[in-house]
Amino acid sequence: IASDGRAFSEFGRVVAKHCPDQRCSAELLCAAEQTRTISSQLAIVARVKAVTAESKSSSELLVSNAQNLIQAALHVLRAAEAACVKGLRQPPPDSEEGEVAAFCMQWRKNLLWHRAKESLNSDRDELGLRKTQARAEPTLTALVQEQSPQTRSTPK
Repeated sequence: IASDGRAFSEFGRVVAKHCPDQRCSAELLCAAEQTRTISSQLAIVARVKAVTAESKSSSELLVSNAQNLIQAALHVLRAAEAACVKGLRQPPPDSEEGEVAAFCMQWRKNLLWHRAKESLNSDRDELGLRKTQARAEPTLTALVQEQSPQTRSTPK
């Protein structure tokens, strides 16, 4: 889990590097750094727990750190979504950064397609306002969860 947290941190740094919007980039860098810090803490707690006797408090600390890491990773994904909606600068081709950008652009394309479909096909209420459907917009979180069982890795 801790190494996956480091992968999310790196993902956030790559997206922030190619984001032209300074505010989105700063938010993403902050979220990535927080994820890296919590990931390091989790790795330390796990190593200490491995060499010490079983205790309820150490198990609770381990679970708490893992939950904090999950929340931090979700924050990275939400900040990356904001950056991707604004657009990303094109990274060099055939690089790991190119893979990250392609992943983000795939999500952005799905989001824009979903929004266009919703605006064309949605019903209107008595005031003429568009009714929202039960289908939620695509998120980076959902895209990561779809790919995880297949590849057993997070975006790099």
